[in-house]
Amino acid sequence: MVSAGEIERANPRGIPTSMLGTCGALIAVGLIAFIGGLVSDPDTAWRAFHVNLMYFMTLSLGGLMLSCALVIVGAKWAGPVRYVAEGLAAFVPVAFLLMLVQFLGSESIHTNWVHGAPHGKEGWLNLPRVYLTDLGILGVLALLTLRYLKLSFRPALGGAAERATQAKGMFARWTKNWRGDAEERADSKRKLAVLAPICALVYVFGYSFIAFDQVMSLSPTWFSVIFGWYFLWAGFLNGIAATALICVLLSRSPGWDAEITRPRMHDLGKMLFAFSIFWMYLFFSQYIVIWYGNLPEETQFFEARLGSQFLQDSWYWVWDNLNEPYVKLSLTAWLGCWVIPFWVLLGEEPKKTKSILGSVAAISLLGFWLERN
Repeated sequence: MVSAGEIERANPRGIPTSMLGTCGALIAVGLIAFIGGLVSDPDTAWRAFHVNLMYFMTLSLGGLMLSCALVIVGAKWAGPVRYVAEGLAAFVPVAFLLMLVQFLGSESIHTNWVHGAPHGKEGWLNLPRVYLTDLGILGVLALLTLRYLKLSFRPALGGAAERATQAKGMFARWTKNWRGDAEERADSKRKLAVLAPICALVYVFGYSFIAFDQVMSLSPTWFSVIFGWYFLWAGFLNGIAATALICVLLSRSPGWDAEITRPRMHDLGKMLFAFSIFWMYLFFSQYIVIWYGNLPEETQFFEARLGSQFLQDSWYWVWDNLNEPYVKLSLTAWLGCWVIPFWVLLGEEPKKTKSILGSVAAISLLGFWLERN
């Protein structure tokens, strides 16, 4: 993607054979491992499928929400960086298909309620209601994503079908009835200004149902009204981290080397820094209410992850609980999600330094993968 004044023009290049082969090999390894898991330990295989689907699906929607946020506020600093975030969103329709596959493993994933929900939740926690609702919401998000991506990329695709060596058919479809650069840019800007808030609202309200149904229900006797926001914001933050990391990796590629500038890296770094603080704020908001309420149906969530003494007043409780299950993993995830991004990106220069920002973004992504597990 290169800029010429206000015109951003796509310069399609063929996918390197080595990268395409590596991608195909990794997909094959993943399929073989999953099939082997289904044969030897189907419960574990399906739970791993579920965790990773929720992680990457939410990350891809986070990329879409980052683009929507840039459109809504009229941000002009991002330039083609916005297309990197939108590239993540291309996984959303794939996630919809994988959610259909996941239904086959619902017996293993939703073991705690599939054969009988806790009293009072029978009307909510049942497979027909859960999957009809979640697939409906995800289907709408997939359709909105495809429409959004087409509207956003179309102004940059003028003549791409003639220049491309691959995907000529898609470029031709997406640029059908071309009306000229100026008119296409104006039309895209006008329509995205309407579509971006719609996508954001569907994500915020609709995807909260998926967070409650697919994640919070894994502990069906536990509930938190803030969990949806907590879960969704992590996805948004992941979208920012993945965008920053990809931009760092792209910074040496032809056409991108002039676009991934220090000011743009600085802005991405500020977003990663600030929004990791807000994620921590949501985590603490959920934690502190449970802490002072001290109700067994609420404290079970933190007790399982932070140890049996997490509600004690003393700050050194953690050292007495390090050997309990999941405490070390929980603290490692917390370090990756907030502690390292906050302290490393506290100054101005680290945000502008590609090696530092890329490393922090990768650590943040790993931290949230551990947190999802």
